[in-house]
Amino acid sequence: MPYRGQRVALIVPCFNEEMAIPSVVRGFREAMPGLEIYVFDNASTDRTGEFARASGAMVVDVPLKGKGNVVRRMFADVEADVYVMVDGDGTYDAGSVSRLVDKLIDQRLDMVVGCRQVDGDVARAAYRQGHQWGNRMLTGGVLRIFGGTFTDMLSGYRVFSRRYAKSFPALSRGFETETELTVHALELRMPYAEVTTPYGSRPEGSHSKLSTYRDGWRILKTIGRLYVSERPLAFFGICAAVLAGTAVLLAMPLLQEYLREGVVPRLPTAVLSASMMVSALLSLSSGLVLDNVTRGRHEMRRLAYLALPGPRDGEGSPSP
Repeated sequence: MPYRGQRVALIVPCFNEEMAIPSVVRGFREAMPGLEIYVFDNASTDRTGEFARASGAMVVDVPLKGKGNVVRRMFADVEADVYVMVDGDGTYDAGSVSRLVDKLIDQRLDMVVGCRQVDGDVARAAYRQGHQWGNRMLTGGVLRIFGGTFTDMLSGYRVFSRRYAKSFPALSRGFETETELTVHALELRMPYAEVTTPYGSRPEGSHSKLSTYRDGWRILKTIGRLYVSERPLAFFGICAAVLAGTAVLLAMPLLQEYLREGVVPRLPTAVLSASMMVSALLSLSSGLVLDNVTRGRHEMRRLAYLALPGPRDGEGSPSP
């Protein structure tokens, strides 16, 4: 049964979540009876898939490990007007799903993020202070580079329009996919919003798959990679300025000596300075060329995005 004339699909990436997935499926089905629920089992070694099927969800096996690989498969395989993505660990509030979907439809947005509200000692234990600090630091870094107003970039509770899902390239492999999801919306200047939702603890016997330092480092590397690929002129321009500045500092004493004595002392330093200046020019040239390439990629992604309709109340499913 469509919700407000829209086919709404719940897509749940899972890895070893047999303790949590039944309650996740039941909770979202009760909160929005018309949901089409898909559980993507990411090579689990427990009975996640079995328990999801028993709860009434459609299960898709994804053999390639990593949340980014699952997101790529979810957006490719599932056909819907609105996509609700939530982690299968039972920490996100199923009762908030209508608020998120309504906001997407009413304001004709392309992404709504469930911003985690942590209340109580149990919830704080599930979302530790170190993780909160890391989230703020990484979110702040992305906003300084790409702009935007996100406060919880790493939330696993999101709602997407069809045109967002079908234009998202999904290049990441692991938990850094949330960063990629955020930057995709910022780079295409899509309309987005955040909705504060309660955040709770995992069910007893369930354990987090996050590795604080390893996943944090991977997210940081993803931010750096996206900065180079999406802001090449800024990156290579900084490199050129550093190289040129260093070359000038090295050359100044040599120039003064040459003007005074008519000879060039310390020939290796002179060669190094000249080489660094040439490298600076090459770096600037690379930035200019790659900036034009990036603009072309943005135009292609924008055209793919505009080729699909956004969510409109009562319009129903898109034509195939």
